[in-house]
Amino acid sequence: QLPTGLYKKVLVILHDSVLPYMNEPTLMMDFLTVAYGIGGAISLLALNGLFILIHQHNLEYPDFYKKLYSLLDPSIYHVKYRARFFHLTDLFLSSSHLPAYLVAAFIKRLSRLALTAPPEALLMVIPFICNLFRRHPACRVLVHRPGGPADMSEDPYVMEEEEPSKSRALESSLWEIRSLQNHYHPDVAKAAAVLNQSLSEMEDDISGLLELSAYELFDKEVKKKAVDVPLEFEQVRGLFGKKNDIFAEHFSLD
Repeated sequence: QLPTGLYKKVLVILHDSVLPYMNEPTLMMDFLTVAYGIGGAISLLALNGLFILIHQHNLEYPDFYKKLYSLLDPSIYHVKYRARFFHLTDLFLSSSHLPAYLVAAFIKRLSRLALTAPPEALLMVIPFICNLFRRHPACRVLVHRPGGPADMSEDPYVMEEEEPSKSRALESSLWEIRSLQNHYHPDVAKAAAVLNQSLSEMEDDISGLLELSAYELFDKEVKKKAVDVPLEFEQVRGLFGKKNDIFAEHFSLD
């Protein structure tokens, strides 16, 4: 049993500083699968090493997507390993051979969690969800379902279900994204409104959004050029701008 701090330090460097130099990287299978099952940040960090073993060394992990689905909790939008997690999740969900119910479950869970996410995370996850729709057209029923659930009380989706196939995600709709179209941050509302239109065939590049921070968002807003907005639509008359102002009889603006 390794201390949590040491576990994290090992997993951070394992995929690029250890595995490439091992004669038999498959010896790390048990270590990584156990780490992946621990949960929290340790599971997120184990994804890198597991991806290499699955992709290059034919590791079979039957419940891999079930475990990945269980890692989706409110903390994923706040942890410092968010960029790494979403980068790998994007890779794992890139195959067009994945069943529609599985991808729909990921889309629905990410959308539900987005209701409490900070703006910098929303500006990343909304294009992420749009890319999943582009890869898996069968899931677009979530967007184009007339008369779908309008809120959580009517939604057939079972958030607490750990098995994606039993979550009933394909029976639901993305009312969460419709809610985000009224978000207080204008960039988030604009990003969410994209789903009201037909999506382009080309995927959005989310690499520049993975590490977007609240400081960068604030800095961008501060540096925006101010636009002069005309607030007075009637010509000023009198000292206080009223037509029948008693001051107008005794004072003029000339």
